[in-house]
Amino acid sequence: MRCLARRPEFLAGRVGPKTEVFEGDVLREETLRPVLKGVHTAHYLVHSMGSASREGFEAQDRLGAQNVARAVFDAGVRRIVSLGDLGDKGSNLSPHLRSRHEVGRALRASGVPVIEFRASVVIGSSSLSF
Repeated sequence: MRCLARRPEFLAGRVGPKTEVFEGDVLREETLRPVLKGVHTAHYLVHSMGSASREGFEAQDRLGAQNVARAVFDAGVRRIVSLGDLGDKGSNLSPHLRSRHEVGRALRASGVPVIEFRASVVIGSSSLSF
C-alpha cells in the first residue's frame, strides 16, 4: 500500500509497516507520478477546506482533482475510489458541496472508472470537523 502526504512526518507511527509513504501534493502534478507507478486502484480522499489559499478551497479542490485525473490516466491506474458528499446537482448546493461534486466530475473526466462514495459526514482524527 502507498500513501501520498504533504507532510510524511505527520504519519510516522500512524501507518502499518507495509505502507510506503511518499511526499507529494495533489496541487503539484509532478509529485504524483512516482507514487502512481504500478498502482491498480487509487483512493482519492483529498479535501481543501480549511485552506488558507487566496484562490480558495474550490480552486484548490479543482486543481488537485484535475492533476490526479491526468496522472492516474498517464500511469495506467485502472480504478479511482473517491469520497464525495451528498446533494443533487439540481439542488441549491453550498460551495462545499458544489466543490465535492466538481471533484467527482474531474476524476470521471480522466477516462479511468471511478467509484464515488457519497457520505453526509466523515470525521477522523485529522479532519477539520474533528
